[in-house]
Amino acid sequence: MFKKLFNFGKKKEENKEVEELVSEENLIEEDLKEVDLTEEASKVNEKVDTEETEVIEETIKEDEEDIEKEIKEDTKDLEEEFIKEKIEIVNESKETKDEVKDESIEEIEVVEEVQEQPKEKKVNLFNRLKEGLTKAKKGITDRIDDVLKSYTKVDEELLEELEEILITADVGVNTTMNIIDSLRDKIKSKGITDPMDVRNELKIVVEELLGEENQKLDVTHSPTIILMVGVNGVGKTTTIGKLANRYKSEGKKVLLAAGDTFRAAAIEQLEVWANRSNVDIIKHQEGADPGAVIFDAVKAAKARKVDLLICDTAGRLHNKANLMNELGKVFKIVDREFPEAKKEVLLVVDATTGQNAVAQAKTFKEVADITGIVLTKLDGTAKGGVVLAVKSEVDVPVKLIGVGEKVEDLQDFDAKAFSDALFGN
Repeated sequence: MFKKLFNFGKKKEENKEVEELVSEENLIEEDLKEVDLTEEASKVNEKVDTEETEVIEETIKEDEEDIEKEIKEDTKDLEEEFIKEKIEIVNESKETKDEVKDESIEEIEVVEEVQEQPKEKKVNLFNRLKEGLTKAKKGITDRIDDVLKSYTKVDEELLEELEEILITADVGVNTTMNIIDSLRDKIKSKGITDPMDVRNELKIVVEELLGEENQKLDVTHSPTIILMVGVNGVGKTTTIGKLANRYKSEGKKVLLAAGDTFRAAAIEQLEVWANRSNVDIIKHQEGADPGAVIFDAVKAAKARKVDLLICDTAGRLHNKANLMNELGKVFKIVDREFPEAKKEVLLVVDATTGQNAVAQAKTFKEVADITGIVLTKLDGTAKGGVVLAVKSEVDVPVKLIGVGEKVEDLQDFDAKAFSDALFGN
């Protein structure tokens, strides 16, 4: 019984051990299962990670390919732009060369034009002279042509008609008689019978009267002083302004003196011309002493070392003694204060006044050493014969003539050009 009980107890213990072993095995199995699950999970995770990595790598690869493609495209675009820029630069350089070439050609043409300019200027001046003498030509040579065409032979009656035309053209009686006498001698000596040949002989007589040598206004000496004299209204101040403009453009240092202090607005008018020509002017108030103005101008000319001093003077009626005395005082001041300067005394006369211009020239010559005459407004008269009358009766050379309002219309007197323009050659 005890043995059975002992065996039962032993068996019970064995069963208990067995149960513990089974329990441990179950635990081990569960652990193994958990390990397997963990391994599977890790494998799954590894697989997922691998797949994600592959996806990421593929994405990166695609991105790299896209970037590489974009870089290639950008590089290609840059290369194309670079090539275009190069082409543009080459074209621009080519255009620049062409422009430089064109500019060089233009410069050469400009130089050629500049070289040809003096010739053109001379032609233009002659054309201006012809235009300015249109009225004089109609009043003298056109009438002479009409007379010559109406005659079939050369006789005294023809010469008398020519004499009448010259006198009515303000040539003057004495000058006309001298011209007709010279013409008669040439007709006889050459045996001229055709009336139309008389025209050419008359032109030669006129040229001989005017003189072959042209006495132009010479201001090459520095300093030079020009004293402008003449009555009011003949164009004295305007002539001064045109002379100032001419010599300023030639590079000379010019100074003006407003010596006509009696005429209203004479100073202001000269000042306008001075501003136009960009030259200095010496002036006093209206009514001041003309001698004082000239004295100050001479001092200023010396101090500023000017090349040319042009002085306006009073111009009231030429038959007034006080005007002539005033001019005499001005001349004395110039002789005393400016002995080193070359002196020119120019008498300005209005060609439209005809024989009155000759009378003025004679009167002024008595009180002043006139070196030249300026004949203005020749374009406004059909009686251009006053040029011949002044030259013949006053025996003072005509140095300047005005044939228009423009600055270039004040021209040096050329006897040959004047004769050619007047006779239409």
